[in-house]
Amino acid sequence: MGKQFTGIEPEHRAFIERQKIFFVASAPPKGRINVSPKGLSSFQVLGDNDVAYLDCTGSGSETRAHLTACDDKRLTIMFCAFEGAPMILRLYGQGRSLMRGTPEYADLAPAFEDMTGARQIVRLSVDLVQTSCGMGVPLFDYKQERGSLIRYWTRQGLDNLRKYWGLKNMKSIEGLPTGFVPDAMAPPL
Repeated sequence: MGKQFTGIEPEHRAFIERQKIFFVASAPPKGRINVSPKGLSSFQVLGDNDVAYLDCTGSGSETRAHLTACDDKRLTIMFCAFEGAPMILRLYGQGRSLMRGTPEYADLAPAFEDMTGARQIVRLSVDLVQTSCGMGVPLFDYKQERGSLIRYWTRQGLDNLRKYWGLKNMKSIEGLPTGFVPDAMAPPL
């Protein structure tokens, strides 16, 4: 039932654009595999083999730590249909973390709606697209975005955001460094 493709086909792009949630999987050379749900309309297809998402401040930064620790920079992004026809779509490839405050981030930022608390753009060079049936995924109804995360960081302000990065986003749960430099990452609030 599964099919593999060398790039993102037009029907894949249309499917991705309809989804409200996606999942990011990464792993260090040794240790725990991390899977994180993402949303907030933060995902962009940039080309047939190029995608990215705007990553907001959260309780950790496993993806960045794993991309920093791994020579092969492997990363998987998965979408699945929770409404309509069933389908699972996975994007495999090599990821890069573009930190806020860097020229690479500034170059790509116009592709996204800026969000308070955004700390990086994660970009994936896709080398394999795989689809499968998704018939085992249940149907769910989308209500709305929560908005809580954006409101929270807006209320906290830049100084508290930087403190949080320094406390919670400097190392992975395995103790791997993320390379965050909170003072260099000045997001607009």
